[in-house]
Amino acid sequence: MVTLQPGGVYTKSQLLKELETLVSCGMFERVDLEVKPKPDNTIGLTVSFVESVWSAAKQFKCINVGLMSQSGQVDFDQDMTEREKMDYLRKQERDYQQRVRGAKPCILPESVRGEVLGMMKKQEKVSARMLQKIRDHVQKWYHNEGFVCAQVVNFGNLNTNEVVCEVVEGDITKVEYQFQDKLGNIVEGNTQLPIIDRELPQQLRPGHIFNIGAGKQALKNINSLALFSNIEVNPRPDETKEGGIVVEIKLKELEPKSAEVSTEWSIVPGREGRPTLASIQPGGTVSFEHRNIYGLNRSIVGSVTSSNLLNPQDDLSFKLEYVHPYLDGVDDRSKNRTFKTSCFNTRKLSPVFVAGPNMDEAPPVWIDRVGFKANITESFTRQSKFTYGLVVEEITTRDETNSICTHGSRAMPSGGLSMDGPPTTLSGTGVDRMAFLQANITQDNTEFVNGAIIGDRYIFQLDQGLGIGSKNPFFNRHQLTLTKFINLNKQEKGAGKPLPAVLVLHGHYAGCVGDLPSYDAFALGGPYSVRGFSNGELGASRNILELATELRIPVRNTHVYAFAEHGTDLGSSKDVKGNPTEFFRRVGHGSSYGVGVKLGLVRGEYIVDHNTGTGTIFFRFGERF
Repeated sequence: MVTLQPGGVYTKSQLLKELETLVSCGMFERVDLEVKPKPDNTIGLTVSFVESVWSAAKQFKCINVGLMSQSGQVDFDQDMTEREKMDYLRKQERDYQQRVRGAKPCILPESVRGEVLGMMKKQEKVSARMLQKIRDHVQKWYHNEGFVCAQVVNFGNLNTNEVVCEVVEGDITKVEYQFQDKLGNIVEGNTQLPIIDRELPQQLRPGHIFNIGAGKQALKNINSLALFSNIEVNPRPDETKEGGIVVEIKLKELEPKSAEVSTEWSIVPGREGRPTLASIQPGGTVSFEHRNIYGLNRSIVGSVTSSNLLNPQDDLSFKLEYVHPYLDGVDDRSKNRTFKTSCFNTRKLSPVFVAGPNMDEAPPVWIDRVGFKANITESFTRQSKFTYGLVVEEITTRDETNSICTHGSRAMPSGGLSMDGPPTTLSGTGVDRMAFLQANITQDNTEFVNGAIIGDRYIFQLDQGLGIGSKNPFFNRHQLTLTKFINLNKQEKGAGKPLPAVLVLHGHYAGCVGDLPSYDAFALGGPYSVRGFSNGELGASRNILELATELRIPVRNTHVYAFAEHGTDLGSSKDVKGNPTEFFRRVGHGSSYGVGVKLGLVRGEYIVDHNTGTGTIFFRFGERF
């Protein structure tokens, strides 16, 4: 408590103030400050004290006096008689007992109270030094649990059977929002406050005790809105209510409108194998976004993609999406539903009409889809959501020349093409139209532990045909994906702590009952199916089962891992019209195993194709699971 330091220069009034602070703190019976001059014109200070001691106590009580007026010591009037002093002390005692009864109980658990009682029983009397130890022990629990504003301010009922510990726990009295521009100046925000307020955890609202963990959760929740470039959550003392805490949230909003153009050039082997540009004309994407419309987090996002931005023609694809959150109203927090609608025109290379490993490359078939989708996503918790909606689309299959393609083809030994392959569409014309309902349930309990994913993830998707469209398609497609990330060495989460060892178990089943166009058959093989094979290299079927396991070992802040995967068509390839698996000489099942290392966002892997026994090195971006 002494702030005097050797070598410092102090006035007489400063020395007297130090003495007054020590005397009035209540911890000492008597304090003396002795000053002795030295031959080198400096002085030596000796602080002698008698520690305050009270009678032994057998009970300990902790109360929260956060929003109560703080009790203060009042000196006796020198003119009081002994009787008046006794009456005054009794009144003080009654007032204090009433204060204790009116205070809120503190959140200190019984286990900590038991530890404090154990400390008191070891001492014959209650001393100032022991009270300091009790204060430190109580405050340590609060701070370790994240209650960083909690503070022990006083001890009462001394010289009785029960010691009362008065704690200001940090009760939240209000939450304030402050919008700032790029320079930090306070401005009027566009986002409506209820949008932000509904993201606050319950523990960060008025009436609760401020906890740093709740503050971090608020940061995470508000950041998930994707509306702000910078977010700060800070507690500060409430100047109007003694002991209260104001939670101040500072926000910098992102620009509501944005547009960007990304270009790309394809590199292909040229003369003597040297890399050269496939075309001087760039491909790429033009995208725009208008977010936070009316300050309600509604948004419109659009993009246009072409392999030739200077003259976009038949390969032009686009997507326009409107997102409307809080479908039941911002103030209705019992539900969290988001409406989303989009129109689209996409083109993808089909993995169904690809050649197996023992035949020449087959002419590619492109799948064009144009249509619209409308769905509603209902979030039950932050870990689980349910999406349901309607999809209406037209599917066109095309060949390399952009002409409509009705059947798959393969190269003949004579150099020609066999055009009697599997039909590409349900109608047989190369063009299908259909409408179907789509539902998806996701339960994602994963979290990051020191940079590694730990937990469980379950996804179930269902597509139900309505019998509307070409050939009246009626079907039921269903998929179930289960992934489990197991923390093998039970590594705890914490800053600076090492990565955990992780065992990944993964399973994926997909099946279809009813009408099944070839382009919607389930492809087997690929970086997200069975590693070591190209997309669809193992087959295309009505039902598939994929199993995988991966063991990740931490080495120097990254993971090295070993894995094994297997996929099978469950004998259902023959149930796809035209049997693309057999036509393109694929086996319908396959296994692989290998080792890898994570290098930032890149995975470097050596994979052995168990079907042929050959190994290959791959580099992939992102996660496998």
